[in-house]
Formats: sequence, structure tokens, C-alpha cells
Amino acid sequence: MQRREWLRYATATLAASAIGERTSRAADRVAKEAAPFRVHPWQRHEKNPVLPPGGGPFDVGCCMNPFVVVQGDEYLLYYAGADKSGGRRICLATCPIDDVTNWKRRGPLFDRGGKGSFDETWCVLPCVHKFGNRWHMYYSGRSADKGAGLQGFRGIGLAVSDDLLNWKRLQDEPVLLGDGFPDFSGNKGIAGGGPIVELPQTDGRTRYRMYYTLATGTPSKDLLIDQAKHSVIAESDDGLTWTNRRVVLGPRLDAKYENAATIALNPWKTATGWRAVYAGIGTQFGAYSICEAESDDGLIWRRGKPGENLALAPTGKGWESKMTEYPHVVREGNKLRLFYCGNGYGTTGIGTAVAEPIS
Repeated sequence: MQRREWLRYATATLAASAIGERTSRAADRVAKEAAPFRVHPWQRHEKNPVLPPGGGPFDVGCCMNPFVVVQGDEYLLYYAGADKSGGRRICLATCPIDDVTNWKRRGPLFDRGGKGSFDETWCVLPCVHKFGNRWHMYYSGRSADKGAGLQGFRGIGLAVSDDLLNWKRLQDEPVLLGDGFPDFSGNKGIAGGGPIVELPQTDGRTRYRMYYTLATGTPSKDLLIDQAKHSVIAESDDGLTWTNRRVVLGPRLDAKYENAATIALNPWKTATGWRAVYAGIGTQFGAYSICEAESDDGLIWRRGKPGENLALAPTGKGWESKMTEYPHVVREGNKLRLFYCGNGYGTTGIGTAVAEPIS
């Protein structure tokens, strides 16, 4: 074969191969979208809630917003505890991985902000991730703004630690605000609820993507207006300056359990893409329920038909009879462990469930 003919042949073969790969990927996407959406068969713990309120004066009112870090053979559970006046602070409880009912409560990790601050009344929704040799904890603050509704949550703050036990607020001002979205001009409302994932770059650097919640609701008797929230992302190279903000998941009117809000999108990588749990608010329950989604890239999410992605609905007559919310997932051996809250935004405590992973 002449060199020129060989080059034409090789080029044509490579082009055909590339077209074949694209066609195959497109066919896979079409097949995924056509197939019924599958959710994990979560098995609730028989002793739920495993962390009820009342371990001390710091969490007598609620235990909410679980975020778990695995350290050796221990779970470090960061959560928001409410004192008797309703003020909330980030607290820590630890337990052996093989006994999620045996918690040691260590109390609050730092105090709220001063008068007029973005976190004057509440510090909630912890998100913990390591940057270099230092741990960052992002938390949502609630101001004392009267009548503000969701717009009173006007900043995500930052505390730092060298050992995951001793924490110090890095600054008094938020590191992330509820602005930067053209479709929601003038918005202030912002809350956490999601994790940070690492995106390795071709030059060896690491890009960090935070999943969090844009709270766009304003006080109203209409649930769809009052509780409007969207799952969003921002990215950073250092954990301090956050850019590239975008909405990745929002309410859908034809799914009555999530027609008002989607929050706390918690994604994880699988062998074929991404899976996630999150909480939706809708008119079906009048409050939160836990749902699932899947994605090829962690940005564009599929939820199936209405009803297919409802994974952990309120149930029974007890602690989770009215709502399930604030999900957080960690890997435990060959299973996934879910931590979540029940009625009253954590007033009945934190429970757990396990499931075999869906690839």
C-alpha cells in the first residue's frame, strides 16, 4: 500500500471509530433516558433516630444538617445543634464506624457572629473538606433580619482546623454570597448542604467544585414562592475565591414532591458517571423528601419521570412521619451509608440508612 493511500485509510478508520464512539455514547444516553429511573433500596436503621436532640444544652432543640468525615475507624459527624433559645451552632459527635448508635457528643466548635452579622442567630449546614494541610469548614449563617424569610440566610462562612477537632473562624465576613446568577438579580439567600468534589486539571492543579443551595424564595403563603430554592455549584482553586457559578438542578412543577425546591445535592462518582441524593420540597408533603438523580458529568442531571426518583419519603407515625431532609452519603465498605434528618428540620434528630450502590 502506498504511503498516501495508507494515510487516507488510517484517517478514514480513525474518523469512523470516533463517529462510532460518539454514536455509541449517544445510544447509551438515549437508553438511559428511556429506561425507568432506579433509586437505591435504602434500609433504615432500626434504632433511628441514632442521634436525637438532648445530648446537652447545645443541642436540646434539634440535631440537623449531618455532614460526616471518615477518620480511621471513626465517623466524625458535624451537625447543627439548637440551644433552648433556638440559636444554632455547629457541633461535633463521633462514633465507631461499626456502631452508629454509640455517639460521643463533643459540643459546639465555635460561636456565632456578633450583632448585625450574617450569622448572628444561626450557624448551620457544615461542609468539611481538606485543602492542602488544612481543613476547611463552610457553614451557612442566618442573620437577625426580621421578616426576611429565606433571604435572611445571606452568607456562607469559613472556619479552619488542623485536626478536625479544634476550629477557628477564618473571618467575620462570608466567603460566598447568594449573588452571581443573572436569573436571580438582587438575590441574597444562600445555604450549603452539599459537599466539595475535586476535579484534577491537566496541569496538575486541583479545581474544587462546591455544591450548595441558592435560596430565592421570599415570604409568601404560596409554598412555591416562599420555599423556592435551587441546587447550584461554584468552583475554586484555593477554597477562598469562588467563581463559575451555575444552576445544576431546580424544582419541576410536574413532580409534586419537588415543585418548590431542590436542596443539598450530594453527588458521588460511580464507574459510569455520577449519582446523587438531595432533598426536594413540594406540595405533596408540604415539606422535604429525599430524592435521587444521575449524571454523566456532575452538572446535567436526570431524574426520570415524576415519582421515579423519590427515594426516601416521609413514613410512619414517628420521627420521620412528616419530612425527610438534609441527606449526606459516605461509603462504608461495599455499601453506601446515608445520614439524614426527620420532622421539624432536625427537631426529632438524625437517622441513617444503608444501600448497595447502583453503578
